[in-house]
Amino acid sequence: MPKYLLLKHYRGAPEPHRPVPPMDQWEPEDVEAHMAFLRHVAELLEKNGEYVDAQALTPARTWVRYDGPGSAPVTTDGPLPETSDLVAGWYMIDVESYERALELAAYVSSEPGPGGKPLYEWIAVQEVMSGAVAATDPA
Repeated sequence: MPKYLLLKHYRGAPEPHRPVPPMDQWEPEDVEAHMAFLRHVAELLEKNGEYVDAQALTPARTWVRYDGPGSAPVTTDGPLPETSDLVAGWYMIDVESYERALELAAYVSSEPGPGGKPLYEWIAVQEVMSGAVAATDPA
């Protein structure tokens, strides 16, 4: 079965369906409802035998580059977060088909936001390359 990565983003996705403030501006009960939904998705995936992994990430990150033998790693916090693609978290799934991966991504996109309204968040779907080089675009 193919594995897919469903990526959630803080920003860097296509134009949002509707404007939503950053999560640090949500009411505490909205944050809890959102996180409860994401836990529910993980439980659903486990029940269906499609769960591989899921993680949430903070927006803080550091870029690291190898700079040659004997050199310390080079690090930076740029490019500026306003212009970069910040990954918020992911689900790694093991499903029967690309269509099932899209179905699950659409379900994750329905997660609640402020006031309990669906976020309609863009979710990036990428197949995990295994063995031979995978096709570049299954569509």
